[in-house]
This record gives sequence, structure tokens and C-alpha cells, in this order.
Amino acid sequence: MDIYKILTKLPHRYPFLLVDRVLEIDKGKTIKALKNVTINEPFFQGHFPYRPVMPGVLM
Repeated sequence: MDIYKILTKLPHRYPFLLVDRVLEIDKGKTIKALKNVTINEPFFQGHFPYRPVMPGVLM
């Protein structure tokens, strides 16, 4: 499922749309998705400024 279809299914938008692509769906059970992460993500600015780490709650 590409980003355009995801946008029709989820109410979230940037910066809280944390899904770029859905890879697999087992309806009613599981979803496997992908989030492309770059150094430009807003959370890297403050977590931590000189040693950026993706916050564990977002992994």
C-alpha cells in the first residue's frame, strides 16, 4: 500500500504520520509497515543535538 492509500486510511499527518508504506496485511491480525528515517526528522533536533538517536518510543 503506497502513501496515497495510507493517507485515506489514517487520520495522522506530518510529523506524526509514521508510516511510509504498508508491506503486508493479515486482515484482523497484523500489519507490517515501513518508515523511512532520515537525519531531517524533527525528533533528531532535540534527541540529542550532537548525538542524534531515534527515541525508543518511536521504534
